Amino acid sequence: MALKKGMLIVFEGIDGSGKSTQAASLIEELKEKGFDAVYFREPTRGRWGQKIKEKALHPGSLSPEEELSLFVKDRKENVKKNLKPALSRKKIVVLDRYYYSTIAYQGARGIDTRRIRKMNEDFVIKPDLVFILDIEPQKGLERIEDRERKDKLFEQKDYLAKVRKIFKSIKGKNIIHVDGRRPKEKIAEKVEKIVLGHLSRANV
Repeated sequence: MALKKGMLIVFEGIDGSGKSTQAASLIEELKEKGFDAVYFREPTRGRWGQKIKEKALHPGSLSPEEELSLFVKDRKENVKKNLKPALSRKKIVVLDRYYYSTIAYQGARGIDTRRIRKMNEDFVIKPDLVFILDIEPQKGLERIEDRERKDKLFEQKDYLAKVRKIFKSIKGKNIIHVDGRRPKEKIAEKVEKIVLGHLSRANV
């Protein structure tokens, strides 16, 4: 189904919130309805994203500023190589994590959230819709406890409580906070309804 312009949809939330599940569900639904939709995630599989993933296995391996620098480098590459080309071809882009995660996670490490936002918004593409899934840190950690690769740097209960608080403070007309405790099917229905409504308004 042809669109007049591309659309960027972002899923955010703490670890175990269900954002990746919802991103995958939305991509599947959009493709079934005939939309040209693509999926990306951050950190990416690029050189900076791989470095972030390697360092995340070893707590204390990076300072907060070093973390921030790597995420920004990875995001700049993602915007240039993936997001801009896809959006220019009028695709629907579904993105699992974006700069709101950097605001929340690196902000929880003590960096000024306003500075993080400013340095990202100087180069990012602003999303059309942002879904922030909210869940208690303990519940999120229970959901992901059987992962093979444990993210020792970020998956800590007290730390995630700070991250969650920042996520809950992020507001905007295109930002939708979703109760991540609800059944995933119900969340998917809500997300799809909002996205299809936005698409119909944007392409009349």
